[in-house]
Amino acid sequence: MISSLKIGSQTLTWGTRTYVMGIINLTPDSFSGDGLLAAHPAEAAQAGLDLARRFLEAGADILDIGAESTRPGALPVGAEEETSRLVPLIRLLRAELPEALISVDTYKAAVADASLGAGAHLLNDVWGLRADPDMAAVAALHHAPVILMHNRSNPASVEVRAHLGNAYIAAPYQDLLAEVKAELLGSVAIARRAGIADEHILLDPGIGFGKSVAQNLELIRRLDEIRALGFPVLLGASRKSFIGYTLDLPPDQRVEGTLAAVAVGITRGADIVRVHDVEAVTRVARMTDALVRG
Repeated sequence: MISSLKIGSQTLTWGTRTYVMGIINLTPDSFSGDGLLAAHPAEAAQAGLDLARRFLEAGADILDIGAESTRPGALPVGAEEETSRLVPLIRLLRAELPEALISVDTYKAAVADASLGAGAHLLNDVWGLRADPDMAAVAALHHAPVILMHNRSNPASVEVRAHLGNAYIAAPYQDLLAEVKAELLGSVAIARRAGIADEHILLDPGIGFGKSVAQNLELIRRLDEIRALGFPVLLGASRKSFIGYTLDLPPDQRVEGTLAAVAVGITRGADIVRVHDVEAVTRVARMTDALVRG
């Protein structure tokens, strides 16, 4: 079992508390309506810095910056455009908030290379190193930790509900947990072959990506089975469609559903929770840690 991760000037010690990752979307089309390019197209980097400061003051441990929406039905962004969105903010964060841990949400090797070169610390790959054959080598070259997410979503297979937003239609599974675990371990094997050390590998079951509402709920209930694979686990359930479909609420009214998912996820072994509502989640994480970690 991996016990800790030295990253930047900090050490994350797994099992002692839950770490909070705040989401910063440098996109015009985020599913949750918080894309900074929509609200601040000419000042996205400064808006990202302001949001980062608020997140850190509220208790965030890691900042996760993304420049291509993973919203079901979103249009892909080219590597050059994605890099041009990310690098100015990464450089600004390193200059203004040098102690902040910066994660980059990308599956493209060229974007990852430029982002790590600009000062980012880790990679969050929603395709688990499977989308770009050079991604693992870039992570290994930079000695960067990687978050490997399980993903069976089909960009062409999307359900649309007017007030709830889009959702990926569930992929077929014979045994949900067994298949998710096997495919995550397949991504681990890719990482290892590239020379990425086990202590630099984190797993994410991919809530919302090619799973039904029932399957997403089951994954959170059984998150301890993912944790039993021996790697730290990230849970990304924030404001997602399974919450909206369960509560019949749009993305901007899913805070309570997110908090419930976070609390249960922590009881099942989540090490990091990736969220939009940092202040509320930080409080819930601290309270849940006090109850279950002692």
